[in-house]
Amino acid sequence: MFSKMALTRGCLRLRGRRGCYFSDFLHYPTVYVSQLTGHPLSQFFTTAKRRSIISKVKRLNAKYEQFLERNFPRFYVIYSTFFRGFHLLYLDFKEVTGIKHKMADQGLKYNQLHYREMEKLRQFRRDIIKVIPVVLLSLPPFANYIVFVLMYFFPRQLLIRHFWNLEQQKEFMEIYHSIRAEVYPNAVKNLIKAVSRFPDKRLKNQLLQLGTKVQEGIHPEISQLYLVAKPFSGRPLEIRYINARQMKTLSKVMFLTPHLPTFIMRRRLRSHIMEIHHLDQALNVFGVHNLSEDELRTACYIRGLNSVHLNAAECKEWLTKWVQLSKKLKDSEASLLLHSMVLLSTNYHNSRKSK
Repeated sequence: MFSKMALTRGCLRLRGRRGCYFSDFLHYPTVYVSQLTGHPLSQFFTTAKRRSIISKVKRLNAKYEQFLERNFPRFYVIYSTFFRGFHLLYLDFKEVTGIKHKMADQGLKYNQLHYREMEKLRQFRRDIIKVIPVVLLSLPPFANYIVFVLMYFFPRQLLIRHFWNLEQQKEFMEIYHSIRAEVYPNAVKNLIKAVSRFPDKRLKNQLLQLGTKVQEGIHPEISQLYLVAKPFSGRPLEIRYINARQMKTLSKVMFLTPHLPTFIMRRRLRSHIMEIHHLDQALNVFGVHNLSEDELRTACYIRGLNSVHLNAAECKEWLTKWVQLSKKLKDSEASLLLHSMVLLSTNYHNSRKSK
């Protein structure tokens, strides 16, 4: 046990004793004295001890990792990837918490944030939704061992990008896009069927020509899309009016489950495409040229384009044209942006090869 004492006027007096005034304590350093030995102790004793323990744990962990790397190299790769993933997820959590506090303190809405803050919130929400089932499965006693085995054999289905190595990231993005791209022809086909009921003959012919060209392998220009924006703000192509078959198709394009009631699918489609529309507006202010190469690839990928094998210049070119289209569209024309994920991605790679 320790008692607090003050060194005042050259003598050591107990605090509170007669003759020792409050002003004495303001001008002299305080020390801690052991009641058993009478020797002064540092007030940072507990902090120093804690740091010593932490440094020992770090040294032991470093030796353990060296042992794994030397004797079990394949397991070490998995081990290091998992711990790196948890660290990245924790950093994202801290960053998202800071953004939420900023929104609360300044009364900001999602669409008033900086582009990178908006994208961080969007991606973190999707990551957490995917991680929650794995966390719940690991709660029962000893269930975490089973979950670990499942995550080892099914990393794409159960884990998020933080827990994938570079090869897995490319491989899984290719797989996800191939699943998405399978429905692109159906999306164009359903679009052409819906257009046939549009009363304005001129716009109907323009849309039919646009859809036919995409089916024939021709990549459309941004100007062509903007000219046919009107039918997407009302019947039959506005999100409120597209049929259930097209909603299921577009849900797969957006990486959303199609196995939900129609009214829920409709609401989710509108919510997610409006989120991208707000991102586009923030990106227009921030500037596509300010994005890193990874950010460019991610931005193109979530808008429907397979950007795994594209270089930074190709991603920048495609994304710039996308933003040019998006910034001209009204909220009521969001359905055109949703369909553009298909129209601007289906033949892009073929158009690059032909050039």
